[in-house]
Amino acid sequence: MASSVSWSIAAVTVLFLIMQVLAGRDFYNILGVSKSATTNQIKKAYRKLARELHPDKNRDDPEAAERFQDLGAAYEVLSDPDKRKVYDRHGEEGLSKGDMGGDPFSSFFGDFGFGFGMKEQEQEVPKGGDVIMDLDVTLEELYSGNFVEVVRYKPVAKPAKGTRKCNCRMEMVTQQLGPGRFQMMQQQVCDECPNVRFVPEEKLLEIEIESGMRDGQEYPFVAEGEPHIDGEPGDLRFKIKQIKHKKFERRGDDLYTNVTISLVDALAGFEMDIKHLDGHKVHIVRDKITWPGARMRKSNEGMPNYENNNVKGSLYITFDIDFPKGTLSDEVRADLKKLLNMESKHTVYNGLQGF
Repeated sequence: MASSVSWSIAAVTVLFLIMQVLAGRDFYNILGVSKSATTNQIKKAYRKLARELHPDKNRDDPEAAERFQDLGAAYEVLSDPDKRKVYDRHGEEGLSKGDMGGDPFSSFFGDFGFGFGMKEQEQEVPKGGDVIMDLDVTLEELYSGNFVEVVRYKPVAKPAKGTRKCNCRMEMVTQQLGPGRFQMMQQQVCDECPNVRFVPEEKLLEIEIESGMRDGQEYPFVAEGEPHIDGEPGDLRFKIKQIKHKKFERRGDDLYTNVTISLVDALAGFEMDIKHLDGHKVHIVRDKITWPGARMRKSNEGMPNYENNNVKGSLYITFDIDFPKGTLSDEVRADLKKLLNMESKHTVYNGLQGF
């Protein structure tokens, strides 16, 4: 009786595990979003996790590549309204089996060591080439953020007439040379597959320019690269290229700019406003003499930090003096010396002191 109960418990456990496999992966949990999340929330969650879970940043973690693939699969489904509807109704099993990769029974029994005549190790799936494209972005967009739409003409496989050789691999074959004599050699073996042709199809990609992104940073689209006739497509990566700005220069999270003031303002002091990248005004007050090359630092007026937008760098303002042109009369020069209470001073040096 006890043995019968044990077998029943074991059978229920195995059935539960099989049902879990059939249910597929929880894409909402993988992305860390709720089932009511908007498309933009899903995209933002994916971009953040893609940076954290990328295999290049987790070389010591043997499961990093698998987690990154799960993340890409979750994003591919939940960012597509049609696929998301099917997934919400029927789970991963309701989607096209070939698209999401893998037979759940094979995966389940393989984990427990039951081969059932299957190969011990699946052949590595070939992958198409990655596509890297430069994306010109303004400093204003990198400061405030923006969404950019790009039209992508992606080659898509369509059925074609005839067949082709596919899934080619090297296998060991035995050849009889004579009575009792055999020779083993490697031979290429291919399957016959339906022929396909690649047809370009227009696809609209939405790229989120996040606040604080840096020049050279990459924005990935999983499986949007070059296709592979017998495998998976590569990835499409947009590389951020910051356009040179007319008024500001970025160095890390800090901004630099120059302001030209008159000689009167340099001597008497002044107030002014500088228009920032998002349109807000930065107020400047100088109540002391400003010399050519003087620099002012305005904290928290630089670029937002990419990892934490609540933290910003500094804005550094360097002042140039616009000296009046022409010649002053002897009377004006005398009045200036008297007003400034300064004597003429001349120092001769080679300009390289201190080096």
